[in-house]
Amino acid sequence: MRTYKYLIPNLILTALLLWPALGLPRTIKDSMGTEVRLDKDPVRIIPLAPSLTEILYYLGLGDRVVGVPSFSYYPPEAKEKPGIGSYTNVNIEKIISLSPNLVIGTKDGNSKEDAELLREAGIPVYIVNPRNVREAISTIGEIGDICGVTEKARQLVNGLNKRLDVVQRLAASGNKPLVFLQINLKPIMTVNKNTFHNDLIRLAGGINMTADEPITYPRISIEEVIRKKPDIILISSMERGGEFEEAKKEWMKWTSIPAVKNNRVYLIDSDLIHRPSQRIIDGLETMARLIHPEVDWDKIK
Repeated sequence: MRTYKYLIPNLILTALLLWPALGLPRTIKDSMGTEVRLDKDPVRIIPLAPSLTEILYYLGLGDRVVGVPSFSYYPPEAKEKPGIGSYTNVNIEKIISLSPNLVIGTKDGNSKEDAELLREAGIPVYIVNPRNVREAISTIGEIGDICGVTEKARQLVNGLNKRLDVVQRLAASGNKPLVFLQINLKPIMTVNKNTFHNDLIRLAGGINMTADEPITYPRISIEEVIRKKPDIILISSMERGGEFEEAKKEWMKWTSIPAVKNNRVYLIDSDLIHRPSQRIIDGLETMARLIHPEVDWDKIK
């Protein structure tokens, strides 16, 4: 009897751990505390944000994706999937017609009303809500769990966290320059502390010049930038030439700004810092190289 006493709890624990892998019916809670019932591992998945498209492909689940939102162009094969509307204006009828058994959305980008309409149509909807870079990484593990690829997700998450740890450790050992991040050209816009961008600047060893602005994405004047004298200016760009290069040239006129005086005005790929997917770590590493060129980053790889 003593053997059975310990055997039964162990069997129960094993069954609970294997439950997702076995594809058995289960109910889980998403980031908003909403219960989501899955009768089996989802095999027809629709992401409602480009960052979620990237994560699903990163997890090796591209063959399960049956529709994607606009601007889902990474990886390139995602462009071949049927479109389901824009990030903020999804096409409910199109989604229903694709018969997904899981839709994944985000709290900030997708409307609560759209999620409710899909649930009323009998489609499970799981909402994620990452608030910083660490949480963006953990979201990858979260999505891997609900899609039945827990072990692969765990390995990928561990790798991303190790890369983040290296950047944070080395960047913290130096000085902390004042960084101005421009995310829009006309009008000039930037970010406050309640953003992924602020977290990236912090982890990369800088100080966000506009962290204390009361608006999340404030407009800012050239005069204000001149007055605050940032050491580095980063321009979030969708290309390496054209209007973004012109914006850089415009800043180079203001030689009283330390960033200009020391030739530290840079373009940075917007996709790497705007999307909370695995590529945000590429963005962090890129930003850290720009903020701390004194570190021999190539030797760390």
